[in-house]
Amino acid sequence: MRIIGGDWRRRWLPVAPVPGLRPSADAQRETLFNWLQPVLPRAAVLDVFAGTGALGFEAASRGAAAVLLVERDPLAARQLEANHAALGAEQVSVRRADALRLLGAGRRVSGQDPFTVVFVDPPFGKGLVAPVLQALLAGDWLAPGARVYVEQESGLPAPEGWTVLRERTGGQARGLLLCRDAAATPAPEAGGAPG
Repeated sequence: MRIIGGDWRRRWLPVAPVPGLRPSADAQRETLFNWLQPVLPRAAVLDVFAGTGALGFEAASRGAAAVLLVERDPLAARQLEANHAALGAEQVSVRRADALRLLGAGRRVSGQDPFTVVFVDPPFGKGLVAPVLQALLAGDWLAPGARVYVEQESGLPAPEGWTVLRERTGGQARGLLLCRDAAATPAPEAGGAPG
């Protein structure tokens, strides 16, 4: 996996040989980070189902102040730790945990500050997007105006109760940039028209 922008641009990181692990394509990541550029510097970022860490490490490379990578699989989590050490990424931390359990416990229990950017890229076909979004709200994990990026199967509808700020479909994946606050101003247009 390659980091495509920021301080660690062009750095290659090993990926754990875990079945079903799929890093986001470079083009999808480039579009996403163009969307996030106005809010990413100094952001607090949560990457649940971190997998390869592609989104979280990219966010750190591009100026996020703090990034928490959450991954349940022990092999993937060990690789995230190794990549964290190889980069010397002081602003990144890795937590081996089940995402739904962690989120269900609530932010205050974990002692975390609210997050301004959240990546939700779960394994496909498991129906995890809706429960994770609900847990983010119920556990008070989101700062006001937080952006939540969801990557899901392309045939699924957008989550109810969220404002879709940007959208992109490529292959079997559909990427949605969401905000809970309906009054949120969409990020400036970057990387082409949405959709």
